[in-house]
Order: sequence, then structure tokens, then C-alpha cells
Amino acid sequence: MTVGEEFRPHRIVVLALDGLLPFELGIPHRIFGRPKDAEGRYLYEVVTCSIRPTGPVETDADFAVHVPNGPEALATADTVIVPASYELGPVYEEGRLTGELAAALARIRPGTRLASICTGVYVLAAAGRLDGRPATTHWADADRFQRMFPRVRVDADVLFIDDGDVLTSAGVAAGIDLCLHMLRRDHGTAVANEVARRTVVPPHRAGGQAQYIHRPVPDPQLATTTAARAWALGRLHEPIQLRDMAEQEAMSVRTFTRRFREEVGISPGQWLTQQRVERARHLLESTDLSVDQVARDAGFGTAQSMRQHLQQALGVTPTAYRRTFRTEATRPAPGT
Repeated sequence: MTVGEEFRPHRIVVLALDGLLPFELGIPHRIFGRPKDAEGRYLYEVVTCSIRPTGPVETDADFAVHVPNGPEALATADTVIVPASYELGPVYEEGRLTGELAAALARIRPGTRLASICTGVYVLAAAGRLDGRPATTHWADADRFQRMFPRVRVDADVLFIDDGDVLTSAGVAAGIDLCLHMLRRDHGTAVANEVARRTVVPPHRAGGQAQYIHRPVPDPQLATTTAARAWALGRLHEPIQLRDMAEQEAMSVRTFTRRFREEVGISPGQWLTQQRVERARHLLESTDLSVDQVARDAGFGTAQSMRQHLQQALGVTPTAYRRTFRTEATRPAPGT
């Protein structure tokens, strides 16, 4: 926001469709409804709308929800989020929009950011917003979705996909991950982490993490990799070898690697890189350390190595990332 420009919160409009899942409908309100700026102003305004005039919308539970806004609210959105629904009718069965839904979506202004949670992706695909683009949905529905929309590049193995102005996620908890990612993208890790703490969820699960983990709850008789992860997080600034982590659990490297992937969904090396990227982001946002020092503190060793990893993960250089989140107004005074 430039000097003299009137503050306006980012407006998120959540599209409630019949058969919606109440849990997923509430995710955007819970994640985006609380963050404030340094002056105590809400960063987002979250409203819910229907494709019909004000009134009840059926859920998949034994109650309906009263939605206070009609489709005209879509024309005011900076971001539109479409949660999952179990009653999409022709959208789900035939891959086409109803006239009522098409008319509602036509109200969305060009350049509006679009996001979906779980089967909400069918709406974006049927509207042609995903042609030629990557997208994801719940792993159990991915094959069907791909058959219905062959022009979409479906990845069934990830929690969410950020394709710039269009974002899609897998089901249920992955919707939380997606919304936290959007919050992090808009306002940085400190704001997203604070919301995550208040929501009592992990502050960051990368989009590339696996949706379906074959052993989501480890056998209590078997050792886990929790201690090794805690050990590594306290030493991200140091070189960490796979065998070092395995030794924390008294496992062979082979057993540790298998157990780690079963529990976390990705390899130990991928996990370490993700944690170091998050550490670098935090330092770039919240300190005036040089890029070289941030690289060392995050465990990348050299600025060039960190630059390559941030470019791959975020699509920007460390300097560009810092410039996005570190303005003159947010930098600490010298000596503080």
C-alpha cells in the first residue's frame, strides 16, 4: 500500500454450494478471519455467498446454513474460495456448469485469485479455469477427476498446488494447509505461524507432501522418528547427515528412511530442505542479517545454495523475498 492510499482489507468470498461440508466451509473464516496488521486492522474481510439470493444452503450434515449474500458478492472478491460439496449435480456427473452456477461465476472479475478445497476443484475445472494447468483434489477422487477433465494436469500425490492465481487442495485438513500457505504468501511466515498456533495446527506442511500415507498412525510397538526430527530442528544451522538422524532413533539408515517416509510422507532429505527454507524465510522477514548469514543460519552453507533452493521452492531470490515482506516501516530500529 502506497503512502496516502486508503487501507482496504483483502476481500475473500467463500462460495457455499448445496451439499457443502461444514468443516471445509469454516476453514477460510478460521484462517483468514483473525490476522491483523500492526495497527490492529483486519487484513482480510471474509464473506460467504450462495449462487441464489440470501437464504439456507443445505449441507451434508443434518442442518442447513443461512448464507447472507447472493452471487453479487462474487463481483467484489479479491479471492474466491470454493469448498467441497457432495451435491454438485451436473458439475460432478458430467463436468458442466448449471446455468445458475455459470451466471454466478461470470460475476467474478478478471484477475481475481481462485482457490478450491477438495471437490470444489470440479467447479473450477468445469468453468475452464484449469485447462492446461496443474491441479489436485482428494486422492480418492483424482482418477475420476482426471478422466472427466483430461486437459487438467492432475497430481494426486500432493496436499495443494499453487499455480499463481489459481490454487487447489486435497480434502479436509489440506484445505487448512492451503489457506495457511495463501496467508504466508500474502503476509509472511510470522503472521501465518501465529494463526497456526492459535488454530493448534502445524504451521507448515509443504504442498508437495504426500496426501496419503500408508501408516498415518504408527504401530505403538514400533519406534518413531519424532525424536530425530526434533533433534534436527534444533541443529538446522549445522550439517546434518542421514546417518546422524538415524542414530538418534538407534535405527539403520535403511529402516529410518522407510519409517520416516511412512510417517511424514516425504524423504528425510526433502523434509530437511523444507525446514531450512522455512527457517530462511523467517530470518529474511524478521531480521536484517545479510543473505550470507541467513544462508549459514538456515543450514544452506552458501548464499548461492540458498538462492537455488528458494528459487525452486518460491520462485524468487532471497533479496526479492525480503523486499516483499521487509519494508522500511517493519524493519527494527538499529540496536533493537
